[in-house]
Amino acid sequence: MWFYTDRENIRSFVLSISCYSSLHKEDMGRTSLSVIFLLGVMFAITVTLLSDYFKMQCGVLVSPEFQPRVFSPLPDDSQLHVTEEGTLGLVIRKAEISKKDATPREGTDAEALGSLHAALEMKKFGKHDKALKLFQHATALSPKHPDILNCYGEFLEETQNDIVAADQFYFQALTYSPSHLGALANRQRTARIVEELDRSNLRRIDEKRDRLSSIPDSNSAFRRAKKEAYFQHIYHTVGIEGNTMTLSQTRSIVETRMAVAGKSLMEHNEILGLDAALKYINATLVNRLGGISVKDILEIHKRVMGFVDPVESGTFRRTQVYVGGHIPPGPHEIQVLMEEFAQWLNSERAARMHPIRYAALAHYKLVHIHPFSDGNGRTSRLLMNTILMQAGFPPVIILKQDRHKYYEYLELANQGDIRPFVRFIAECTEQTLDLFLWATSEYAAELPALEQKKASRTIIVDNGGGDIEE
Repeated sequence: MWFYTDRENIRSFVLSISCYSSLHKEDMGRTSLSVIFLLGVMFAITVTLLSDYFKMQCGVLVSPEFQPRVFSPLPDDSQLHVTEEGTLGLVIRKAEISKKDATPREGTDAEALGSLHAALEMKKFGKHDKALKLFQHATALSPKHPDILNCYGEFLEETQNDIVAADQFYFQALTYSPSHLGALANRQRTARIVEELDRSNLRRIDEKRDRLSSIPDSNSAFRRAKKEAYFQHIYHTVGIEGNTMTLSQTRSIVETRMAVAGKSLMEHNEILGLDAALKYINATLVNRLGGISVKDILEIHKRVMGFVDPVESGTFRRTQVYVGGHIPPGPHEIQVLMEEFAQWLNSERAARMHPIRYAALAHYKLVHIHPFSDGNGRTSRLLMNTILMQAGFPPVIILKQDRHKYYEYLELANQGDIRPFVRFIAECTEQTLDLFLWATSEYAAELPALEQKKASRTIIVDNGGGDIEE
């Protein structure tokens, strides 16, 4: 007897019995036909049940639409490393970025254009405060709309006399719409003016550097200022990344190597790492003839992260990382990119730049490559200060209170405009120079502008060499 294994064969079997019965119904009685038919139906049902039972036991479903879906295993932590450094923002994966970019913005753009028209009306009637708020609202709603950016720039130029900010908005408008006629005309007018303003600021900073260079190293106030600036640099650099140590606690750890109660081991190690990296730079790179190599950058990172993560310190990352809206190059590209970066660092083109522009660009390029799993920001700031110290500047202090502005300008650089970040570094350089000049002045009448801007900021030095925290 054949053993049927699917419903089609069973259906054929039943039909064959029925046909057989029809062909021979003259020779067979009604009772015999009924018995044969019932036996056939019972047999078909039994075979069907047995077939399904055996297939379930073997893990095989009946039809293709019920086949189990096979999922590949998810990658473990060693295959995908997602990191966030400092306050650079939330981690955004590629899929999430694509989804965000694909979201329709018609309603948002319409609201932004409505705010733009209202701002222009307020501007026409001389209500500049209300117009400014409406421009800010429109820009927040649609930050890539060229008409909004261009009109906002015109408003700042005409009513605030802020040509630098206006030129920045014209530049952004052209980034998103290169053929925008209004932005093109405005940019042609402001570009040269802004370039000359930037050069004038750099010349002023150079003069302050020269004044500081004329102070002999034997000057006690100068020695004291350098010591205080050293602690300030460590305090603010690790503070940008979220370290909660105070200035006095930072000083205590560096000077005594004693632990501070209530603070994590990680925070202690971050301070010790910065101290080791600064000592390495001062002892080897600042006065060394020749360029900066990839090995030098690895040595800086090795000391920055040596106490925090001895395994990863001084080595390039081997996994992909995602930092805010920026997706750095893949790990297989890092070695080549770093070699190209080192060639640029030591090129004639870079040597012809003003040291502040050169240092700011080096900082940005390194943090953009993001060659390490952690410690990229600290290493980039140390590289920047190495370049500045080689040019006769003191190590620049980026205040942790300015970290949001610092990351905002880095984001603008990612969008194509590096100039705001260069200006920010120039501003920080000048503020640091002002502090040194104030600290070494015999009859200083007032605090430098750096300490007057915000009441919450910390004074670097006083006449007795101590630090004052508010």
